[in-house]
Amino acid sequence: MPANAKTAKAIAFLPSFLSAALIAADQASKAWIVANVPDNSIYSRYFGDFLWIVHTRNLGIAFSIGDSIPAILRAVLFIAVPICFLIAAAVYGYRSRTLTLFQRFAIAFIVGGGIGNQVDRIFRPEGVVDFVSFSMFGLLGFDRFPTFNVADSSITIGAIALLISGFFMENKEPLSDKRS
Repeated sequence: MPANAKTAKAIAFLPSFLSAALIAADQASKAWIVANVPDNSIYSRYFGDFLWIVHTRNLGIAFSIGDSIPAILRAVLFIAVPICFLIAAAVYGYRSRTLTLFQRFAIAFIVGGGIGNQVDRIFRPEGVVDFVSFSMFGLLGFDRFPTFNVADSSITIGAIALLISGFFMENKEPLSDKRS
């Protein structure tokens, strides 16, 4: 294998380290919250009342959507389907010949965050641990933004990065056209 092909493969694998780091940071932060903050309580407040570190659980997905549907349906919709998506995204992010390195890292953010939340859905029957809450000052009728975690932030950052890449970047320089 030529040296440039080996380098291209190594670079293509690099975003997976980001995914692993995000999973580790997400799970470590959630473990700390579970160990140190009683459920449904505020641990601390910063910048007046703007930012709270809290401990809440979410059986649903974003904004607690689906938290009251039957457990078996939640398992299919919120565990099985997302796991299939995450596997497909990870494989596509690694194998695609047209993605830029920026787009690969954007997918790595989504995959890392998605896996972080899936770990909670599978191993924490009480629900996904959320712990960051900030004030919306009544904007859009919300007193506070829905509570979130590192994984949720990672997914959001990755999705925004992919949108930006779709609107503002051209795929003129794919990582490698010589992948086997």
